[in-house]
Amino acid sequence: MTASLQDLVAQGASACARAVSDGQASALALCDAAIAAIEARDGAINAVVVRDFEHAREQARAADAMRARGERPPLLGVPMTVKESFNVAGLPTSWGLPPFRDFRATQDAVAVQRLKAAGAVILGKTNVAAGLADWQSANPVYGRTVNPIDATRSAGGSSGGGAAALAAGMVALELGSDLFGSVRVPAHFCGIYGHKPSVGVLPTRGHDFPGTQLEPGDRPAVIGPLARRAEDLDRVLDAIAGADQPDARAWRLALPPPRHARLRDWRVLVLDAHPSCATSAAMRGALETLAGRLQREGAKVARASDRLPDLQAICERYTTLVTTLLGAWEPGGSTTLSAHDWIRLFGARDQYRVQWRAFFEEFDALLCPPFGCAAYPHEDGQDWDARRLVIDGQPTPYGAQGAWSTIASMAGLPATVAPLSRDEDGLPLGVQIIGPYLEDRSTIALARLLGGLEGA
Repeated sequence: MTASLQDLVAQGASACARAVSDGQASALALCDAAIAAIEARDGAINAVVVRDFEHAREQARAADAMRARGERPPLLGVPMTVKESFNVAGLPTSWGLPPFRDFRATQDAVAVQRLKAAGAVILGKTNVAAGLADWQSANPVYGRTVNPIDATRSAGGSSGGGAAALAAGMVALELGSDLFGSVRVPAHFCGIYGHKPSVGVLPTRGHDFPGTQLEPGDRPAVIGPLARRAEDLDRVLDAIAGADQPDARAWRLALPPPRHARLRDWRVLVLDAHPSCATSAAMRGALETLAGRLQREGAKVARASDRLPDLQAICERYTTLVTTLLGAWEPGGSTTLSAHDWIRLFGARDQYRVQWRAFFEEFDALLCPPFGCAAYPHEDGQDWDARRLVIDGQPTPYGAQGAWSTIASMAGLPATVAPLSRDEDGLPLGVQIIGPYLEDRSTIALARLLGGLEGA
């Protein structure tokens, strides 16, 4: 029975929620199956680094009580984890930094509160990059998370622990965060789904640097789910999307439905090269194959557009925006950007938003890599400037790969990563689906449709 329940957990959040709602499995039984999977599989992976199993069992019993009362919330009985950087009452929130090893939050992050209210069962917290600042999840507090497909390679970062736990079938859902691809890159490396929402859609309060609390404001950092299936991403939006206080006193979020229900109705631009970074032949080939399949389905596929904003300028300006924000807000940080340059930077961001609105009048989505190559071997060097990624036999600047994440992040656009194919080494390759602001349901819908393409 445990093995069959573990298979159900590995099918994802929607399968688990349906099974509990229909009485095919209890939330407590699913919780115990996920715990058994973690205990059996995680030793070599090191993904679930903070475990809270007894409280999880209490939450599972509460979920079963919900069902007995006739309640059917969207995540009923779903066994899941959250990134270590989220506040969960009584558990450590260190961001992988030794000075904060013993910091414990006194209350749950807003998103965690909403997950629990939706019936989810939080088993614990997953590993991160130190300070959430890398595309691999290794830090002095918890050690290194390895990719469950190839232990010599990165699981991604900074939400790599959650991606690894999902890919290994230990949990049904994960909540991560994304500033520079921290949801999208792990999803790509581990062959799962991930969603970076439009800015403002999911509440970020309680996902703050340890011991601090900032009003969310109009900043590019977002939280977002990682999942086994595209439909699971929609369930998370159903459960936790919407304004936080004090805005919730007046505002209600009503995300528009997907633009199209059939692949042949979609208009997409497929982009496989970026002026700021290298892209592997395998990644380009996977996108070319996808473009061909979309065309055979009747979709309108373009490879270039005059409406596409200047990607190199976006990359440069977003990098400045992020480093300035981190320097200004994180303890010990500093910034030298002048107030005038800061105002100009935000003006440029607003101009990009206008340009993207025009772009999405012609297209429904932009398809591009989440990262220029598949999961790379672990890198221990501390100096990013000295690091190199070898792509197709050529050393390339490590930090340059952030360019792919900036396309959506600069203007606060939604971006969904979906599994696409595998390279010659059997490593996953994903596609990043970028859509119009607040049209999160559209990028997720397209990800779901792509999952139905043979070989995609």
